[in-house]
Amino acid sequence: MIKKIFNIILILLITISILPISVYADEPFEIDGKSALLMDFKSGKVIYEKNSNEKLEPASITKIMVLILASEALEKGKIKLEDSVLISENAASMGGSQVYLEAGGSNTVEELFKAICLRSANDAAVAMGEHISGSEEAFLKDMNKKAKELKMKDTKFKNLTGLPDPDHLSSAYDIALMGRELLKHEIVHKWLSMWTTSIKVGKDRDVIQDLVNTNKLIRFYPGANGIKTGFTQDAGYCLAASATKDETTFISVILGSKSSKIRNADSKKLLDYGFSNYESIAINKKGDVIDKISIEKGKKEEAKIIVKNDINLLAKKDSKEKFKKEIKILDTIKAPIIKGQKIGEIVIKSEDEILEKEDLIINKNIEKANVITMFTKLLENLVAE
Repeated sequence: MIKKIFNIILILLITISILPISVYADEPFEIDGKSALLMDFKSGKVIYEKNSNEKLEPASITKIMVLILASEALEKGKIKLEDSVLISENAASMGGSQVYLEAGGSNTVEELFKAICLRSANDAAVAMGEHISGSEEAFLKDMNKKAKELKMKDTKFKNLTGLPDPDHLSSAYDIALMGRELLKHEIVHKWLSMWTTSIKVGKDRDVIQDLVNTNKLIRFYPGANGIKTGFTQDAGYCLAASATKDETTFISVILGSKSSKIRNADSKKLLDYGFSNYESIAINKKGDVIDKISIEKGKKEEAKIIVKNDINLLAKKDSKEKFKKEIKILDTIKAPIIKGQKIGEIVIKSEDEILEKEDLIINKNIEKANVITMFTKLLENLVAE
C-alpha cells in the first residue's frame, strides 16, 4: 500500500514538473509589462507577443507618429531642416517633458527633431505639428488619418504628446506598425540613434538645453538605433525599441512596465531572443529586374519587369527549411502600359505553404503604337528579312 501511494505521488510530481514546459513552450521568458511584442522590421512578422492588441495609454510613444509625419513632410519638401519655426503660446504652454521653448522665440525644424527624439519634448512636438499643418488640431487629424492608413486598428490619438487622456489609446501591435513605418524614413535615423546633443532656446536663443536620449538602450545595447520611450503615471513605463545586427532588425514594444529598469531589461530580453534565434533573409530588393517582356501594339516593343517592393523572410537560425520562388506573369501584355502597372507576381513557398507574395510591375510608361508607328515597324521587319 505504501509503495502504491509512493508511486502515485511520484507520478503527480513528474506530471507537475512537465506541465509548465508544455504550457510555456512558446514563451521562453516572462515579461513584466502589461503588453509586449517583438516584430521583424523587414518582413513585419511577429515572433513574440503578450496582450499585443490590448488598448493602453502609450504616453510619449505617441510622438512616433509626429516623427513619421514630420519625416514625410521633410522628404516631400513641405518643410526644410533650416526652416525657422515661430513658437506659439500653445506650444510653449505644454507641460511634462519639454525643452522650455519660449513663446515668440524661434527654433529650426532640425532642433525640433532633436528635442522630440532625445528629450521627448512635448513643446517641440506641438511646435512641429503647428508648423506642418497650421494648427495642433489639423495635425492631430492627420495623425489619426495616418494611423488608419497603417491599419492601426486599436489606436485613437487625442493629442500630439501622449499626455494623459483616457481616450488616447494604442496597442503594442499598433505601435510596432508605427515604429516600422518610422524606420523606413532614413532621414530620422541620425536623431533616433543620437545619444547626446544640445540646442538653444528662448527669444534671444541664449539658453542652452543639453539633451540626453531618454532611450538608454541607445548607449547600452549593441546595435540599438531607436525608437521612443514613454511614461506617465497612468501609462506606466513604455518603450518601443529597435536594434540592428548584420542584416536583421527587430522592433520590441513594452507597455505598462513598473519601472524604467524593468522596461529596459525586458526590451533587451526580447531583442536578445530575436537575434539569438532568427535571421532575416533577403529574397529580392525593390527594383530588381526579373525579366524582359514583349509589349503588344506598343511604341516600345519590350519592357523590364521589376519587383515592386523588397521581399524578406524571417527564418529560424537552426532551420533547414528550403524556399522556392515561383514567378507568375500574364500571358499577354498590351499597350498602353502605365509605369508601375502590375503584370504578375513572385510567390515564395516552403513546400506547399505560401510565405510571401509580391507584385511584379512594368518599369515605365508605354504608349499604344499609332498606325504610322506600326507601319514603320512593318517596313523595318520587311527590310530586315
